[in-house]
Amino acid sequence: MTAAALAPPPAPGPSTLRRSLDVVRIQFINRQTFLWVPLIVLGGAWIVNLLVYVIIVANGGGGPMHSGAAQAPVWYFAVIGGQAMTLTFPFSQAMSLTRREFFLGTLLAASISALGLAAVFVLLGLVELATVGYGMEGYFAHVPIIWGHGPLGAGLAYFTLTMLFFVIGFWYMTITRRFGAMVATAVALLAALLLIGLVALATAARAWSRIGAWILDAGPVGVSVCGLLLIALLAVGTALTLRRMPV
Repeated sequence: MTAAALAPPPAPGPSTLRRSLDVVRIQFINRQTFLWVPLIVLGGAWIVNLLVYVIIVANGGGGPMHSGAAQAPVWYFAVIGGQAMTLTFPFSQAMSLTRREFFLGTLLAASISALGLAAVFVLLGLVELATVGYGMEGYFAHVPIIWGHGPLGAGLAYFTLTMLFFVIGFWYMTITRRFGAMVATAVALLAALLLIGLVALATAARAWSRIGAWILDAGPVGVSVCGLLLIALLAVGTALTLRRMPV
């Protein structure tokens, strides 16, 4: 094998970055996927949550109420990750965009959408803090464990969780296109079994109290940094799978 074959690929240049921005524009052609549907999911969950709080207060209930329902659009980002692959990748190849440009542009589009969603999440939390939970101590976005480091920490945590689900969905659909549905299903099953095994180990070692203490000590920022490292690892796996995936 020659030295040229062993050399790493060249760093993205201005042309690559410019064409990656073209992928961002392609992804945002259908604004429903990256913009309106996540906002509708977030807004719908917010309205339903407030109605539940109103019913509870009207029937004599009270006290601080935290639902955590603001995570609703985060789960949808796994679907967005899959759609970004199935709906846009063939089109990008027809436009002679490289796989690296498609990969970088898609991650950038997801980051923009996740950042906007995190900004809305932080804004709602600040409104809830200023109004004492809309005057009834009912909190949709302002969850104390996430807001331990203030609005920036909460926004970072929400952004990280959103991107994590996106990359999971993106990689899963890449595996499906590369190896077929049977292999993708087997990978999902193995991942579930691995997760169950880790839970069993933690339970057998009576480590949940230590895990909880570490999460509290690390706070939302520390946990988000670990999440960003996991996202980077999954992104590398996605890029390697995408390189050999058929159109």
